[in-house]
Formats: sequence, C-alpha cells, structure tokens
Amino acid sequence: MASLKTTQSFDRPDDVYQKLTEIHRELSAQDSLKLNAKLILLLANHIGDEDVVDEAIAIAVRNQTKA
Repeated sequence: MASLKTTQSFDRPDDVYQKLTEIHRELSAQDSLKLNAKLILLLANHIGDEDVVDEAIAIAVRNQTKA
C-alpha cells in the first residue's frame, strides 16, 4: 500500500502556488469551487490509489479544523 507523500517535492513551490492562485483570479466564488473540484478529481485520478486519497482527505479535514 502506498502512503501519502507530504514532504516538499517541487523545485519552485512558490511558482506552483502562484499558478494555482492565478487561475482563480477572475472567477466567481462558485466557478472557483467548480474549478477546484475538477482539479481535485483530476489529481485524485492521477494518484489512482484510494488509500492515498483517503489519507489526503483525512489530513485535509484534520487541518481544516485548525484553520
């Protein structure tokens, strides 16, 4: 079984963050949510391991309550 990788793996993480924020700049709140859902589903499919996706969901939910 694979495990979720949580360590930094981008050479330029700020560039990736910028790209992810830029795509939302001109969108309505609803369109932004739709775009995030599409992106999440595409990346989850790319991961292709339900256990890893479940682990990511659990971490995200746990961290959400801390925000």
